[in-house]
Amino acid sequence: FPLQALDMAKSQGYTCIVAAIRGEALPELKLKADAFEWVGPAEFVKLLTFFKSQDVRETILAGKVEPRVLFQRESHDEVLSLLLGQVKDRTPGSVIQSLIGHLTSQGIAVKDPGFLLEPFLCPGGVLTRTPPSQRVMDDIEFGWSQAKVIADLDIGQTVVVKEKVVVAVEGLEGTDETIKRAGGLAGEGVVVIKVGRTRQDMRIDVPAVGLETMKSLAAIRAAALSFEAQKVLFFEKEGALALADANRISVIAKE
Repeated sequence: FPLQALDMAKSQGYTCIVAAIRGEALPELKLKADAFEWVGPAEFVKLLTFFKSQDVRETILAGKVEPRVLFQRESHDEVLSLLLGQVKDRTPGSVIQSLIGHLTSQGIAVKDPGFLLEPFLCPGGVLTRTPPSQRVMDDIEFGWSQAKVIADLDIGQTVVVKEKVVVAVEGLEGTDETIKRAGGLAGEGVVVIKVGRTRQDMRIDVPAVGLETMKSLAAIRAAALSFEAQKVLFFEKEGALALADANRISVIAKE
């Protein structure tokens, strides 16, 4: 997504100053940026110094950072250590909100990236040629409220259900690892549900699915993926849906 976002921003006339997270971002970003700097996931001082040297006043967040960095205290610089000491908890939403607040205090506004996200949002409906069974629809209905609760608590955004039993709940490991764990526990036929927060700030930890998600579903012979329409991003949609149909997996965007 960061590569696509950069292309879209440049096509709209933006000058693109890119701070790329080392170990997370693709090297190809450097070829497309007007100015570029590698920063570590915990090098907040370096990030600020670079942005100020380029007179950056507005920024967006694109992509993700492996959350395990929160536990690697030896890599935290003084600003990040201070911010982490001030947050009420270290959930992803709280940490990112704190970072946004500090950037704003330094004269760098973190903007809603909605103008770049629109192509990746889906209206409600069945997206595959493979229709969901009644059992699948019952599991989606059963698991939806649980998924919304854990999303609003900032625990995770995904639950996996089978026959009206919650098999797995997403934590820091991410969606793909949650799916693999669910397959090991309940076998084939599970239903994966992914949602956004009730009050989803599109700047913070926006939920997403895509081709890699579908590969994980196919590997455990899942029955379906259901995600929240207009809140969960769907990347590499064409390839993901083709893989879903090839494995008789239903994909449903739910209002």
